[in-house]
Amino acid sequence: MKSLKEKVAVITGAGSGIGRALALELAGRGAKLALSDVDEVGLATTQAEIHQESVDCEVRCYALDVSCRASVFAHAADIRRDFGGVHLLINNAGVALYASVNNMTMDEFDWVMGINLYGVVHGTKAFLPIMLEQGEGHIVNISSILGLFATPASSAYSTAKFAVRGFTETLARELEGSGVYASCVHPGGIKTNIGAAGRLGVNAGAYEKACIDNASRYLKTEPRDLAAAIIKGVERRKRRILAGDSAKLADVIARLLPANYGKVFHAVRGL
Repeated sequence: MKSLKEKVAVITGAGSGIGRALALELAGRGAKLALSDVDEVGLATTQAEIHQESVDCEVRCYALDVSCRASVFAHAADIRRDFGGVHLLINNAGVALYASVNNMTMDEFDWVMGINLYGVVHGTKAFLPIMLEQGEGHIVNISSILGLFATPASSAYSTAKFAVRGFTETLARELEGSGVYASCVHPGGIKTNIGAAGRLGVNAGAYEKACIDNASRYLKTEPRDLAAAIIKGVERRKRRILAGDSAKLADVIARLLPANYGKVFHAVRGL
């Protein structure tokens, strides 16, 4: 898609952070927006900010829990009814959990996987048939810099984000020649409200809290800068989008030292 003007863009997790930034970026490009989140108050704030910047932008908001398969498929039907089609899907909704493998409960693990992995799968499966029918579309799945390498106290999060990477790279190969594209985004160091967005495991202790404090020091990239990089990547049909503080460097180190990158990251950043 060389131009997003008048195209229908669906964004999950649009009530704050990266999702809100993506909505604002796409509104500025003249897209029609279908925004969803479990946080309806946050969605209303996003919609208000859009109208402050782009009065003529068409925006519709939907309450949605992406971990619920039936709800996501019903959402896709609603979007087809309300907009007639879908050109861009950004599976952005996500949560964070800070707990070591030993301290993490299985309910906590399931919670993360339900949103961060199955939310992506649900969205892709629900909207892909519409795009294939159109012969046009682009699916963007948000992984993480922790889908490239692992850090302590992030096992559930990294498991989901590594899986999103594999799922999206497979999808991109399968879609070749269809007119539909897929991109995997690996943001690094994005300045979002990590305290509100992340959950400390119920059994977590000083170790997990130290990991959070250390990681928080490196959240420097503004969400709007990331959003612009993602949309630029979509316009260029890039399969992998690395954006944010040190994402490209981290990717190189992880690929060059697959068994020992942890020592390098710990020495440089304490991660």
